[in-house]
Amino acid sequence: MNFNIDADKQITYDAIVIGSGISGGWAAKELCEKGLKTLVLERGKMVEHQKDYPTAMKGVWEFDHRLKDIPAEVEKNPIVNRCYAYSDATKHFFVKDDQHPYIQEKPFDWIRGYQVGGKSLLWARQTQRWSQYEFEAPARDGFAVDWPIRYKDIAPWYTHVERFAGISGNKDGIKNLPDGDFLPAWELNCVEKHIKESVKKNYQNRQVIIGRCAHLTKPNDIHIQQGRGQCQARSLCERGCPYGGYFSSNSSTLPWAAKTGNLTIRPNSVVHSIIYDEKSQKASGVRVIDTDSKEVIEYKAKIIFVNAAALNTNLILLNSTSNRFPNGIGNDNDLMGHYLAFHLYRGQGGATFEGYADQYYYGRRPTSAFMPSFRNVYKQETDFQRGYMVAFSAGRGSWQEGYGKEGFGSDWKESLTEPSDQWGVYIQMQGETMPKKENHVRLSKDKVDAWGVPQLIMSVDYDENDIKMIKDFHVQAAEMLEKSGCKNINMFDSKQAPGLDIHEMGGVRMGKDPKTSLLNEWNQLHFCKNVFVTDGACMTSVGNQNPSLTFMALTARATNHAVEELKKKNL
Repeated sequence: MNFNIDADKQITYDAIVIGSGISGGWAAKELCEKGLKTLVLERGKMVEHQKDYPTAMKGVWEFDHRLKDIPAEVEKNPIVNRCYAYSDATKHFFVKDDQHPYIQEKPFDWIRGYQVGGKSLLWARQTQRWSQYEFEAPARDGFAVDWPIRYKDIAPWYTHVERFAGISGNKDGIKNLPDGDFLPAWELNCVEKHIKESVKKNYQNRQVIIGRCAHLTKPNDIHIQQGRGQCQARSLCERGCPYGGYFSSNSSTLPWAAKTGNLTIRPNSVVHSIIYDEKSQKASGVRVIDTDSKEVIEYKAKIIFVNAAALNTNLILLNSTSNRFPNGIGNDNDLMGHYLAFHLYRGQGGATFEGYADQYYYGRRPTSAFMPSFRNVYKQETDFQRGYMVAFSAGRGSWQEGYGKEGFGSDWKESLTEPSDQWGVYIQMQGETMPKKENHVRLSKDKVDAWGVPQLIMSVDYDENDIKMIKDFHVQAAEMLEKSGCKNINMFDSKQAPGLDIHEMGGVRMGKDPKTSLLNEWNQLHFCKNVFVTDGACMTSVGNQNPSLTFMALTARATNHAVEELKKKNL
């Protein structure tokens, strides 16, 4: 697919999308399909599907250090090296620690991917719908503010994006994890099925399922039209998938948008701010700094979608000042940048399982076993608010662990093809944290980045509610593993800093009241209606499910509304 990346010849567009990741790609697809000439601004380099995946087909032996950590590299880039997906095979898709500095008032690991496609090339691809219980939670339990929408408002848009993206899963019939429009599911292995049966036997309110993920197990016609193929179960996804087996902006939404002839992508474009026109009382465009030449360029549009990922979206909006909005565009209540939240991953554990020595499994499955939240779902039941999902997987050591085995010759090689006798189980939580005003980001008054944009100050931390939730997970997980016959159970707290979950959300939250929120039910700024925010920054609360599917659905819903309002000349 050949993209139009020559944006300088046309300064005015119908729509501008800031960011090309999961939500930005969806905004571009929907707007272009509806006939709008759309400019996508991306601060990183151009990455085209297949063409720009340099390590996708490399074997471990083809890397200088065999994908092992290099002490000097870890010392130079300690933050990004903590990310599970970062290695010699993927480092070209990550922002190094010194490339876009920020200020940690409290420890925060900001993991970023600046390129066309953003972190859609790197995400873990787990996709679950929210239920009515997540949208109702703030009003029911008295935190954050009430969501201006409910599950019924977004349900058809979940279906819309699921069909196009391709989501595998089963119809599980769980109230707080609604079923979707699924491709055939992956399969639990024998030990995971054993644990599932044990959980079913011992607990009435807990259900183990195979994870729902954005992988094409059996492509439909719409996926074939996109040029995508079946997932090969290689587990090399973060290198970029040349088969298009998993959903990314690069393999799916951006090429689809380009086919309309309405898409222009301008990479290497740091967005400085959104321009506000005092006369029309609307945003008139976007101010951009070319990353190479440092030239300042202004692009104009009727509507602007901000999809730079949660923290950069906060940064851009806070930096978009004017006489009307001295504290950031739309920020009359001075709440922008506040009420950030994230997902709690600190509770983790492991165990061994004896048995099933004669069974193995096929391929490298791109998902694991999941257990939807069973804490405080329908009412408050514990001494902490909200709940957590549980994810676990079972596996056997294989030839990959044979690098350290001593020996040589044909007998030694043959031994590397045999898995170890013992199964291991890994288990972790994904908990909901509470949005709090003190958890915030703000702009530095004296430190700027290489492009003259203020650095972002991070002030985000855990609280007592999080610690109680971790302890509860440790107790419950250990009990479930023990009842399933697992041995050598070891639960631990990773004590990782916020940010490493890569699920940061909030700061520009949706709500009913302009006094207590920034966005309305259509993701529009209350006080600047032609600016839309549909990435993680818009989230009022964070639920316990993986968030990307909700970002996609909110984006599709908001773009549809934006186009309708344009037709009515309301924007």
